[in-house]
Amino acid sequence: MIDLAWAGSGGGGGAQGGMGEMLFPLMLIFVIMYFLMIRPQQKKQKAKRAMISALSKGDRIRTIGGIHGKVTQVKDSTITLQVASQTRLEIARSAVSAVLSDGDDGDTDVKDEEALQEQN
Repeated sequence: MIDLAWAGSGGGGGAQGGMGEMLFPLMLIFVIMYFLMIRPQQKKQKAKRAMISALSKGDRIRTIGGIHGKVTQVKDSTITLQVASQTRLEIARSAVSAVLSDGDDGDTDVKDEEALQEQN
């Protein structure tokens, strides 16, 4: 009779071991997704925030709408962008997609790529 009791309790322990074996692959998948998806996205967002906070008068930028221009005034949440000799636009800082170098035609994000390489 005691042997039957021990046999019954042994089966319960095996079920808990199976639960741990089932959770391990899920945790492993989460860790892999964190390093392959979440962490790089956080680094990219951090680099963009740094780029936007470092905007200054005279920088050449490209907006998310594709407008290229020169920063003429910087405020807390907006910037004034000169797109032609007599044309100025006031845009939100968050609308800036890239800061362009002097000789850049806007096809590549030179400063964005350099900032990402420095962080890695």
